[in-house]
Amino acid sequence: MTKFGPDSAGFDAGLRWTNSFSQLGEAFFVALQPTPLPAPYWVGHSKPLAQQIGLPDDWSASPDWLQVLTGNRALVGTVPLASVYSGHQFGNWAGQLGDGRAILLGETANLEIQLKGAGLTPFSRMGDGRAVLRSSIREFLCSEAMHGLGIPTSRALCVTGSDAPVRREVMETAAVVTRVAPSFIRFGHFEHFCHHDQHDQLRTLADYVIDQFYPECAHDTRFGSNRYAAFLAEVTRRTADMVAHWQSVGFCHGVMNTDNMSILGLTIDYGPFQFLDAYDPAHICNHSDTQGRYAFGKQPHIAYWNLYCLGQALMPLVGEPEYAIAALETFKEIYPRAYALRMSAKLGLAEPVAQAGPLIEELLILMAADRVDYTIFWRRLSHWARARRMDDPSVRDLFLNRPAIDAWLLSYSELFKHVPQGLAADLMLQTNPKFVLRNHLGEQAIRAAQRKDFSGVSGLLEVLERPFDEHPQYAQYAGFPPEWAASIAISCSS
Repeated sequence: MTKFGPDSAGFDAGLRWTNSFSQLGEAFFVALQPTPLPAPYWVGHSKPLAQQIGLPDDWSASPDWLQVLTGNRALVGTVPLASVYSGHQFGNWAGQLGDGRAILLGETANLEIQLKGAGLTPFSRMGDGRAVLRSSIREFLCSEAMHGLGIPTSRALCVTGSDAPVRREVMETAAVVTRVAPSFIRFGHFEHFCHHDQHDQLRTLADYVIDQFYPECAHDTRFGSNRYAAFLAEVTRRTADMVAHWQSVGFCHGVMNTDNMSILGLTIDYGPFQFLDAYDPAHICNHSDTQGRYAFGKQPHIAYWNLYCLGQALMPLVGEPEYAIAALETFKEIYPRAYALRMSAKLGLAEPVAQAGPLIEELLILMAADRVDYTIFWRRLSHWARARRMDDPSVRDLFLNRPAIDAWLLSYSELFKHVPQGLAADLMLQTNPKFVLRNHLGEQAIRAAQRKDFSGVSGLLEVLERPFDEHPQYAQYAGFPPEWAASIAISCSS
């Protein structure tokens, strides 16, 4: 495997590295170095995340950091590695997978730093270990957009590019995205060791995750003091809350394989994702998903299915089937409650009330029938709620069925008879974003970046970091999608 080049003496960034994952044992990973890319350049970077990590103010102007975060130079104190895992893909057991194009550098500031697109690993299978500029920009922007929305997610520190050719459906150019998360451990890590009857390693992994991220499970008494059942219940809770948040903002992940599910309940592996334009619960954002397994409206069911796969993988540790079932069944209580809370907030209610459920259900039926733009509707309703004037056409003009939405708005107004005007709107404007990363906005930024114009990336990042603010100078990012947006095809290779 290609090593660092002749000018690749280690760079000491002054960060403190812990590398705890590398101490789990040789069954968990393969140590290796990234494969260099020629003539790298900066594409985009996140200042807030850099500050959180503790990078110097001038890091994004540093040629040393550019080389390090492209994989061209070693970072003193890190132990680069690719981890092994398995998983279910599109509902079928896929066997061994692993980090095929991601290399974990190590952990600093309680965060793992990972280079995606840094070259071949032993788990690349038929892949080239590279990422392309297009997909790297999408992941960078969406990671930070989800963080701005308050949704649990991995983050992205930066993207670097290179003119080195990479073939996908067509010839493209290479890029590396630096991903950041407390951990990138997935459901598939546990499936791997269970499937191979490596129960000692399975226990080592579970104990590591519990000790590092779920210490409360070590003292949980709900399941006969079974820490592994308590762990499964906590992962279920976090996953349910995450997916409820997805559904409330209209986010489609696109490829919810078990190897793409975070053990911490984070949104990870941004590939064929999409934020809804027109509301459609049957919408499929991944053109590789020919059966519609991961359609928008099916995401809660798929999350539950994936959790059952995790439960099966943990059974050698849990031991008692009734404990595992009880832990998993909490999803049926947690998800509806979390979803109701988030959808009620979108209506301006601090807490769900009995009338809100039928009102939300009726609204979504109307929106689906008229293919109403999801983000624009909720933002307009937020402003409409301040005065609640029935002669204000801003909301009703989004619908073809005007009598139906007029009747709905009247029923909606009844909820707030005893609520001072403005209180609901204030909550709604902090709940219903003005800006999301629509496919066509990402595509415009990508096309400009392919011409070495990165202003679209930085402009989009500015509004996506604070999506609830008005940003009048970027009003064009909050408009309806153009007709050509419907022809954008996003697949697993994206």
